[in-house]
Amino acid sequence: MDDTPIEIAAHGSINGIDPVDWDACACPEATDGRPDDPFTTHRFLKALEDSGSVGAGTGWQPRYLTARIDGQIAAVAPLYAKGHSQGEYIFDHNWAHAYESAGGRYYPKLQIAVPFTPATGRRFLTRPGYEAAGMSALIQGAIQIAADNELSSVHATFCTEAEAIAGAEMGLLHRVGQQFHWVNDGYGTFDDFLSSLSSRKRKNIRKERQQANDFGGEILELTGDAIQPEHWDAFWQFYQDTGNRKWGTPYLTRNFFHFAHETMRDDILMVLAIRDGRPIAGALNFIGRDTLFGRYWGCTEHHACLHFELCYYRAIDFAIRHRLGRVEAGAQGEHKLARGYLPTPTHSLHWFGDPGFRDAVARYLDAERNAVDHEIEVLTSYGPFRKSHQEDHQ
Repeated sequence: MDDTPIEIAAHGSINGIDPVDWDACACPEATDGRPDDPFTTHRFLKALEDSGSVGAGTGWQPRYLTARIDGQIAAVAPLYAKGHSQGEYIFDHNWAHAYESAGGRYYPKLQIAVPFTPATGRRFLTRPGYEAAGMSALIQGAIQIAADNELSSVHATFCTEAEAIAGAEMGLLHRVGQQFHWVNDGYGTFDDFLSSLSSRKRKNIRKERQQANDFGGEILELTGDAIQPEHWDAFWQFYQDTGNRKWGTPYLTRNFFHFAHETMRDDILMVLAIRDGRPIAGALNFIGRDTLFGRYWGCTEHHACLHFELCYYRAIDFAIRHRLGRVEAGAQGEHKLARGYLPTPTHSLHWFGDPGFRDAVARYLDAERNAVDHEIEVLTSYGPFRKSHQEDHQ
C-alpha cells in the first residue's frame, strides 16, 4: 500500500461527500449497532453545517478532508479553518498572543475537531485496514494546506490516545489535558456504585439526590420518539441561558436542535425536570456505543442539587441500566470528583510552521504534561471511593 497513489481533497461542505463514504470511515462499527460516538457521523456534522452553527460568520469554516486510496474514499477528517479559538476547549489563547506579539499572524489556523464538542473520539477517520496510511495522508494533507496558504498551525483536538501516540511519532506535538469521567465497574444498580464509595461520600450523594427530587415536580428521561418538539422549545431556553452566561453568545443555533431531532433523536437522552406542567431544567446527552456523553444543561428555576441529579446521577443511572462503560461529563468541573467522576487524560496534536515557535511550544508542553500527570495523581487520591476499592483497581 506504500506505493499506492493517494488523492487528497478538501471540501467546503459536508453535503459534497456521500454519507455512506463518510460513515464507512467515521463509524464502520455502526454496521452492527451504534457508533462509538455520534459526533463525527455525517448526520451530526451536517446538522452543524445546515443549521448555520458552523460556516460563514461563525469562525468555523468547513474544509472537510478526504483521502482516496485504491479508488475509494478510505479516510476523512472534520477539518475547519478557524478565525478564533472559541468552542475548542483545548485552550491556545496564550500561544496566539505570543505568536502575534512576535509579529506573526496566528489566525486563521486549521482545526481537526468536532466544533463545540469536548468529547474524545477518533479524528483521523479511516476504513478498516487503512488506519496507518489514512492517518498519515490526512495529516500530510492538512499540513500541506496550511503551508500552501501560509497558515500558522494545524491542531487535532480530543483525539484518541492511540492517535496522539501515532501523531507524535510523525513529528506532531502531543498535548495532554484532563476531564472527569465516570467508569462503570460492572455495577448492576446505582446502589452498587454507591457501595464502592466511602461512607461519607455515599451519604452525601443520597442526601443530594433526595434534595433534588424534592423540587416539587417529576424528572423525565426521554429518548427517540418520546422527545417532542415542545421539549426542544424548552431546552432551547435552557441552552440560551447557559450559553449567554458561559460564552456570551450560544454556539449552536435553534435550527441545530431541529436537525438533531430529525436525524439523531435515537442518539439522544434528554433529562427534563417538570414542575407545574412545564419544564424548568434539562440536561442533554448523546448516546455512544459504550459511552454516554453529557453535553448541555440549563434551567429557568434554581433548585438545590437539581443540576447534580440531572447531569451526573441520572447519567450514571442510565449508563448502569444500559450497560454502558463510561460517562463523559464534558469539560472542567472538579466538583464532579466527589460524585464519582475521576480525572482522565485527554489528548491533542499540534503542528506549527515556524520552527522557533514550535520548539518553544514543545518545551511548554513537556512541562505541562508533567503538571497534568501530577494533578491527575493527586486528584485521584482525593476521589470518593473506598480505599479498598481504589487498591483493587491500581
